Amino acid sequence: MKPKPEQDPVTHLEDDDEPATTAKKKNKKRKRDKPSSLTTMAQEAERVTAKVELIPDQPNKTPPLVGYFPSGFNPQSGDQGEEETTTRVRVYRNMNERKHKTGRLELVVSPAESSVEFVGTSYAGEAMAPQFCQYALGVLDKESQTLKIVPIASNKIFRLEPRVGTSDIADKEEANVTEEQQADMKAMLDTRYGTKKFLRKSKKLHDLQKENDLESQKDLAKKIKSVKINKGALESAIVDTVLNIPPYDSSATIPELAYPLDKIILKGEWDFLYDIYELLQVGQEVESSAYPSFVCNRIQKWRELEKDAEKRVRACIFSYITHLVKFKDQHSMDASASAKNHRIPSILRQKFLSSFSNPESKRLPEDKIHLLISYVLVLTLHADNFQTNPADIAKDLRMSEVSLRYHYEKLGCKLKREKNELLAILSVPLQFPKPRRRR
Repeated sequence: MKPKPEQDPVTHLEDDDEPATTAKKKNKKRKRDKPSSLTTMAQEAERVTAKVELIPDQPNKTPPLVGYFPSGFNPQSGDQGEEETTTRVRVYRNMNERKHKTGRLELVVSPAESSVEFVGTSYAGEAMAPQFCQYALGVLDKESQTLKIVPIASNKIFRLEPRVGTSDIADKEEANVTEEQQADMKAMLDTRYGTKKFLRKSKKLHDLQKENDLESQKDLAKKIKSVKINKGALESAIVDTVLNIPPYDSSATIPELAYPLDKIILKGEWDFLYDIYELLQVGQEVESSAYPSFVCNRIQKWRELEKDAEKRVRACIFSYITHLVKFKDQHSMDASASAKNHRIPSILRQKFLSSFSNPESKRLPEDKIHLLISYVLVLTLHADNFQTNPADIAKDLRMSEVSLRYHYEKLGCKLKREKNELLAILSVPLQFPKPRRRR
């Protein structure tokens, strides 16, 4: 018998026996041919042909609000069946929303029988993060076959954070508390948790509010009887209010101390008054349109001074007179144009406003104008060694020389005429004119 020939393992396979690689490829094809679960669900879902309607933002209507609870709270968890929801939802809008378009909204969700409220805002917290996309809400109406897309309010999704609110019971209890009980509770809390400074302040306030305490009134009467009255101080105060003059010393023996210069020009103001000194040191001339005639007419005398310290003081006095005159012109009806471009340092402007102006009116009151004129005249006395001619300063103040004499007399000056020139001379000790009383 002839031996059987050896069979090739690859070429002589039966139909059912296939290579491993070929089998794997077929299995992959079978897997691809099977429909997935998502495709099956999409085929089983009902297809709706709807008309898409995009509703723009309307200013007179509030767009829908979308909020979510990061804490996991479900606002409908306590509802049963067809009963009405017990969760209260409120929306607060800024009062100036329609006018300024700020978009400040606040969404508050209050569950029933709970002191916790969920609050979300469009202007704080997560809403302040930059928005890289726009949000809209789509509502599908199957009956009318329409899909309405509405923009969300302020283009924000509200993050509703839990907040502890006040209950109605606490409000009712507070309504029944009287004012005396509230004051006692406040005093008790102040004594327990207040600082020492606040306790001293509240104690003084409590002492001032004692009206019906007879013992405190008796002690106050005894203290008033034991107080010594300084008649000289009262007389000086009365004269100061009647004459309306700058700070003075009636017991001064030399004119320099009668109206102390350091009480008129304060220490921190000297550094802002060197404009005229620096201008003259460079060699430039003082323009008559920018400075009063009183200052321009005394520049030559200023140059004749020998000491540099005296030059500095005299130039600062000239600058202060300029600012006072320009401040008066800025607040007058007929001379405001002449001082329109004049710049007064802020430290001096604040002082002038507090000393000479009235916050209720732009024009200066009559008594404050007289006080400002007194300041100017005292500085002119310092500039002219307490012997000055009122002609040029009367022109700067837009007054007559006759009316200006009264102001110099109020300051304790005596008027003398020398060589056809009227001079106002300050004499010491100061003697003020007595006020005239009508019968």
